[in-house]
Amino acid sequence: MNAREVELSGHIIDSLILPKVLDVIMDMGGDFKILEFEIGKRKTDPSYARILVSAETPSHLNEILDELSEIGASIAEIKEVELRAAEKDKVLPDGFYSTTNHPTFIFYEGEWRQVQDIEMDCMIVVDPKTKTAKCKPIGEIKKGDLVVVGREGIRVSPPERPRGKKGIFEFMGSAVSSEKPLITTIKRIASEIITVKNNGGKIALVAGPAVVHTGSAPIVAKMIREGFIDVLFAGNALATHDIENALYGTSLGICVKTGESVSRGHHHHIYAINEINKAGSIKAAVEKGILNEGIMYECVKNNIPFVLAGSIRDDGPLPDVITDVVKAQNEMRRYIREVDMVLMIATMLHSIAVGNLLPSHVKSICVDINPAAVTKLADRGSSQVVGVVTDVGAFLPILWDEIKKNK
Repeated sequence: MNAREVELSGHIIDSLILPKVLDVIMDMGGDFKILEFEIGKRKTDPSYARILVSAETPSHLNEILDELSEIGASIAEIKEVELRAAEKDKVLPDGFYSTTNHPTFIFYEGEWRQVQDIEMDCMIVVDPKTKTAKCKPIGEIKKGDLVVVGREGIRVSPPERPRGKKGIFEFMGSAVSSEKPLITTIKRIASEIITVKNNGGKIALVAGPAVVHTGSAPIVAKMIREGFIDVLFAGNALATHDIENALYGTSLGICVKTGESVSRGHHHHIYAINEINKAGSIKAAVEKGILNEGIMYECVKNNIPFVLAGSIRDDGPLPDVITDVVKAQNEMRRYIREVDMVLMIATMLHSIAVGNLLPSHVKSICVDINPAAVTKLADRGSSQVVGVVTDVGAFLPILWDEIKKNK
């Protein structure tokens, strides 16, 4: 019989993990039998289920077990994790295990060990000297690395939703929709931001050029100046239009204050890039007194790190833009390990990129006028992201007012 026992524990009913597991088994053509089921009686009590999963063939069973592992089911029979050496750089052994963004543990040399730097779609590499396990993207795999293969000795712990509502991340736990109570939602987000900062946490901002187009750049600049943003992830466009606004009062040639087109204003973004090129960098432009306001100015003045990742459509780009996307990705990883919350505002491209790097325990909020931005994040595995469908020009002023009221 092609069958294995799997276990579930925690708030598996309130988090809908149990019905998801049963749905996956049936949808994939398998069968199940619940061998043991204990329901927690109090709000803080965990529940437990032991389920026999069966399938027509061993390969079919393995496919089902792979899907179940991503939502928190672990094989009941504990065996040592299996390791195989990579034969060459950037090449993985057959049967390699691909990670989720949830906290993950491996059973190695008689102990459960947490995988460091967890990230989705990566590999687990074990160092036999230190007996530690670390997440590595395929591009960083080196010949001889001991890579986890198969599905034995692996345990995944997805985020749970305990009984009762505790803040924005449970409050907004429903389908993406523009028909949400916007003011109430923003108040709760502001409360989460203040809580994170009061607890000594760090917040990353992922921002697109619409922040500048809508006239919201001064608000973001204030958030940086007053210590609510600890790192900025963006592209060439956000930085260029912010600098254009600071130097010429326009964004894409449109006066930010009046919304009117400026004669020959469409050249301003190239003028802005040229001024920074002459200075040598954004930091140098600030130090020379060329750049005196705006988002990028506040980052420099307040020693807030920023990563500007380039794309094929960039003008210029600015000298600070990292045009090698792999290098940009690795630079973002440096800071992502330290953040406790991420605000993704009006940029589908960079929101998805950052979402792919985030562990699931990081509180994440995506604000976009387009519901597809949030939907695509969830479809790609960033299910912890709370979506707010609204215009950034309406969102940021209200958010800042609520932060000021409660800080």
